[in-house]
Amino acid sequence: MSDASVRLVTDRLALVAPLDVSWAEAVAGYQARNRAHFRPWDPVRPEAFFETPFWRAQLEDDARDHRERRVRFFALEGERVIGHVHFTNIVRGAFQACHLGFGMDAERTGRGRMREALTAALAFAFDELRLHRVEANHRPENAASRAVLRHLGFVPQGYARDYLRIDGEWRDH
Repeated sequence: MSDASVRLVTDRLALVAPLDVSWAEAVAGYQARNRAHFRPWDPVRPEAFFETPFWRAQLEDDARDHRERRVRFFALEGERVIGHVHFTNIVRGAFQACHLGFGMDAERTGRGRMREALTAALAFAFDELRLHRVEANHRPENAASRAVLRHLGFVPQGYARDYLRIDGEWRDH
């Protein structure tokens, strides 16, 4: 962990950003074992996305962009990567806002870990990054994301038609 890195600790998890490149294989494994789980909610991914070299480069980019354009936390349970929370498109000036993305290992869903990770990460976004607004989008049929966001106090502001190309099709969010 570098001097600029952040480690948030909850009852069951550690969230680390940026994650050191030595974790690239573990992140690739997390993505590979959750390929089917994330498919309905994610863009179509190239095969390289599930391989270590891709994540080595991504983690290097994360270290460069940390706190400026994005912050990508990985949730760790011991030595295992089990989730991610990222703040992207960070805009400063009068806006002071970003977009939120998140995911949890298929084997760990339904046990409150995502809520736990998001609670810690959102506190960091507001208290440390000094953001005023965090925007979260989800597909209307993603009941789990809808539930965790509502539990955390996010207020629906409507859906954007054909907002993102997900699983090969333009999808509402």
